[in-house]
Amino acid sequence: MLSQQNTSSNNSGFWRLLSRLRGYKKNVILAIVSNVLMAIFTVVSIPMIAPFFDILFSQEVVALSKPEDNNLPDNLNYFFSQLVINYTPQNALLIVIAAMLVVFFLKNIFRYLALYFMAPVRNGIIYDLRKQIFEKYIDLPLSFYSTEKKGDLMNRMTSDVQEIEWSILNTIEAIFKAPLIIVGSLTFMILVSPQLTLFVLVLIGFTAFIIGGISKTLKRSSSEVQTRLGRISSILEETLGGLRIIKGFNAQEYQSEKLEKDNADYRNILTRLLWRRDLSSPLSEFLGIVVVSMLLWYGSALVFDKVLTPDLFFAFIFAFFQVIEPAKSFSSAYYNIQKGLAAVDRVDNLLNTPNPIVDPEKPLTDISFERKIKFEKVSFKYDNADTAALDQIDITINKGEVVALVGSSGAGKSTFVDLLPRFFDVSSGSIRIDGNDIRSYTLYDLRSLFGIVSQEAILFNDTIKNNILFGAEATDEQIEEAARIANVLEFVNEMPDKYQSNIGDRGMKLSGGQRQRLTIARAVLRNPPIMILDEATSALDSESELLVQDALEKLMKNRTTVVIAHRLSTIRNADKIVVLDKGRIVEMGSHEQLMTLDGNYNKFVEMQTFN
Repeated sequence: MLSQQNTSSNNSGFWRLLSRLRGYKKNVILAIVSNVLMAIFTVVSIPMIAPFFDILFSQEVVALSKPEDNNLPDNLNYFFSQLVINYTPQNALLIVIAAMLVVFFLKNIFRYLALYFMAPVRNGIIYDLRKQIFEKYIDLPLSFYSTEKKGDLMNRMTSDVQEIEWSILNTIEAIFKAPLIIVGSLTFMILVSPQLTLFVLVLIGFTAFIIGGISKTLKRSSSEVQTRLGRISSILEETLGGLRIIKGFNAQEYQSEKLEKDNADYRNILTRLLWRRDLSSPLSEFLGIVVVSMLLWYGSALVFDKVLTPDLFFAFIFAFFQVIEPAKSFSSAYYNIQKGLAAVDRVDNLLNTPNPIVDPEKPLTDISFERKIKFEKVSFKYDNADTAALDQIDITINKGEVVALVGSSGAGKSTFVDLLPRFFDVSSGSIRIDGNDIRSYTLYDLRSLFGIVSQEAILFNDTIKNNILFGAEATDEQIEEAARIANVLEFVNEMPDKYQSNIGDRGMKLSGGQRQRLTIARAVLRNPPIMILDEATSALDSESELLVQDALEKLMKNRTTVVIAHRLSTIRNADKIVVLDKGRIVEMGSHEQLMTLDGNYNKFVEMQTFN
């Protein structure tokens, strides 16, 4: 049963592999035609060897009568005897050599054309897959990334895609080139000597059985190798991103030990995989020598018994050697196809991952924010979580209000704001903007209402200008105005290339305060009606703190803002303070109102004041 399932899985994976060729039909057809013609000219070269040893180099020329049947040996002998009689042995030899040169020239021309037509296909498939994977990564919800390793995801887009490319190339060769050469050569061999051909086929079948047994586990091992490589990439990505902390805590050895297990597993699995793969080549060669030795022994016996002439025996050997190379490439292609099928499974599993956060079939087109946002009995539970992150939340946020979310870590503040732009969908209840469920709008339209400034300054390895624009269209004057409001001008004007200055990976060329102000400038430029703000908890020097706070106050002015508040000054100025505890609203009101309750908020303020 298991082998049947594996066979079914392999067949499915094989057709999924070939399905990648649909967009390149013209090039694939031309490549197939070129491979077919190359195979034909390879096969055509075989009978040209046949009667040379008997006729061209014999001491006397014997005139042969034209055969009345289609016997291949007799017809070849007649053709070349006529060539020798009509043109003398020397000229006949030149004619045959010229013909062979033409045949081999055409064979290699079509060999090049096959590669020429396949080049755009190979590169196009890499382009298509990387584009599809990247777009899938952007499209998938945030919940997907909570269980996946970054390095493994990066690996899908690099080495897995490369394996698929090689697999497709080998599939084309395995289907359309090697079999034609093998079939053509075997046909000639059968016409020359059926019994010698049968003898050879039995030997080849025996060797194929042995080699097939070695290749049996290649797909599973290849999948394990790719998985381990993904884990190594994840650890490397984490290490490079956290070198400051790793060095500061003298944790180099600890981090190295984390890598050690996966690195050792990768080494061991890959070593076993290479042992199997590398065994196939010398084993194939040795078994090939065994087959050739047996062929020479049995063929010589047929020659001694006058069953087979020496010239046809030499031609038979030449045809057999024409079979060996495509047979070896067929074996190699099988190995690469198995690796590719493992990569196809990994990539397709990713591309077929369902996304629960989608646009409605008939979205509302007229989206605006004129009155209020309303949470109606909203509950939310993360996948595999035991308890709800939010439970029965009821709140109304009026246009123009600043709402501060307060609570301990894990109270549900981040979940609350993540539900607004539909990074997650509510488990029950609804969120409405001006009376319309947010799920009735397209994601693009809904998210265009929001500007987001996260706790961590998310910047990209690009110029200051492009980090402010971030895909938006704006004039230089608008960019400069956003920079002025966010207090970015103060450091931009000191940089040699001004707005064209590159800020490095994740903005590492800037200070913490500068990075935060740059993210504020990005939000200011978008000028959204609703702002989601997660105040940074990282400590800044007093001057940077003042500049960031001033930029935030400008950003929130006359704008509906939901802020995860950590600073008492921000909380005091909020129109409405929402105190969350274990996913429920336990207190709500203004600063003055909540201070009279002697509850969670009062304790929070006392702690802030003490700090």
